[in-house]
Amino acid sequence: MNYRKKIRLGDALVNSGVITQEQLTKGLELQKGSGRKLGETLVDEGITTEENIVKALSTQLELDTVDLQNTNISEEVLDLIPANVLKKHKIFPFDYSAEGANILRVAMADPLDMTAMDDITIITNLQVEPVVATTRSIMLALDKYYGQAEVNSALEEYTREKESQFEEQNDIYSEDVNNSPIVQLVKNMIDQAVRQRASDIHIEPMERQVRIRYRIDGALYEKADYNIRLLPAIVARIKIIGGMDISEKRKPQDGRITQIVDRHEFDIRVSILPTVYGEKVVMRLTSKNALTKEKSQLGLKPADMKKFDHILQNPHGILLVTGPTGSGKSTTLYTALSELNKEDVNIITVEDPVEANIDGINQVQVNNKANLTFASALRSILRQDPDIIMIGEIRDQETASIAVQASITGHLVVSTLHTNSAASTITRLEDMGIEPYLIADSTVGVIAQRLVRRLCPNCKKPKKANADDLELLNQPADADITIYEPCGCPKCDGTGFRGRIGVYEIMEVTQPLKNIISKNGSAEDIKNKALEEGMNTLRMSATEYVLEGITSMEEMIKVSFDL
Repeated sequence: MNYRKKIRLGDALVNSGVITQEQLTKGLELQKGSGRKLGETLVDEGITTEENIVKALSTQLELDTVDLQNTNISEEVLDLIPANVLKKHKIFPFDYSAEGANILRVAMADPLDMTAMDDITIITNLQVEPVVATTRSIMLALDKYYGQAEVNSALEEYTREKESQFEEQNDIYSEDVNNSPIVQLVKNMIDQAVRQRASDIHIEPMERQVRIRYRIDGALYEKADYNIRLLPAIVARIKIIGGMDISEKRKPQDGRITQIVDRHEFDIRVSILPTVYGEKVVMRLTSKNALTKEKSQLGLKPADMKKFDHILQNPHGILLVTGPTGSGKSTTLYTALSELNKEDVNIITVEDPVEANIDGINQVQVNNKANLTFASALRSILRQDPDIIMIGEIRDQETASIAVQASITGHLVVSTLHTNSAASTITRLEDMGIEPYLIADSTVGVIAQRLVRRLCPNCKKPKKANADDLELLNQPADADITIYEPCGCPKCDGTGFRGRIGVYEIMEVTQPLKNIISKNGSAEDIKNKALEEGMNTLRMSATEYVLEGITSMEEMIKVSFDL
């Protein structure tokens, strides 16, 4: 075992070519005084990924790697070590070694962690054989095998303790909150949702139980249900950390929570709504750095990327991003703003609420109580000498007309609207009472977008496209085309999908289009002209993803049903 003590993680990564010596020096510099391990620092700072570290350690130390999500673990192994010891060291025992039953194979993110190995040896009286795994894989396994058991024992304790209503109130407010079962329950719920890539948590009261569902990749999955008696305590705890009124149970309320999960800060928007059986809670989870993606990660095809860049080069005009709620509009806008965020421009946003903080951009939050509406904020912003203005959403005629005026007087305005397609966005502005010639003059581009779920590359299954499929895909009836369908495996939690990708319809407003718009042309006329000029509709973009095997027919139909 001694050779492992001699090699350090940094050296192993440099020797494998995963990072350079300069990057290691930078990582060690950033790690100083932060209390983080070197591997965590390198991943947090985007210098490398967990997967690369695993590969490097495996090669340098000649150790096996394991993917716990694809491994069956016996009850016998699970009962060996208490969950709190595993969580403390971020390790997971999964098997006895083939060589002999006295060797225990343990998944470790840091196989050089001697303290963890010694602890396990003392507890189990077995020799430890380290196997390399990513931290994420270990944390997901801990959630899967021990998460529910921990919650259940905490809830039993809670039910035993709660003899009176008075004690229940004390428990939620108590200073020693970290040990309170309900506090642990709420914290675990958020931690598990983040690790499973959920965007929302729904806590729904029903007649006899409280149902917990997570929205993952746009679809809801039931994850747990609890006794209805727990609802008041769960809601009260969320109200306290979300800064809401704990005594008000009849009115809807909104709040915000910040929680750190696996060293990443999450901003959680909370909405509480009274329903027949009690208050329903929805928590929307956003990572502080998730909205500012690289432009290449949006899923734009090369031709669309070229159009996108060209639209952003306009010194003034309006760029509109449209689509239903949850279609990734904010991410596209923030990505565009990050791209434009240079030292020589003044960017101001007005949002409701501010979804992510970006350095170097002045962000204003709408506050209706203080009479700071989109329209009034915009008027003030125009006196702040902006170059680029971002409006969270154009909701009414007043905001629309100020946006148009601002774009005509030399500002670049980017905003969102809820419409189905790029062409219908123009007619929506006309419905809001904006003159067609002003729309033609000010609009430089419209991006309609949706999100489709990506098929899990691990388990998607091929299928020959039948006559109906070919018709929907707009392919010749005799074409021999293979399409893919979702299947489900441990890697994608049995859903068949993993992650999402954007589908775009980008309409650059050229001179011929401006002529049609100013003559009050219909959405159909605008669309036909744009198609003539090479625009891809949402249906066409989604069809390409099906033909490439990235998504399924059902997903394509879902995002372009009415188009």
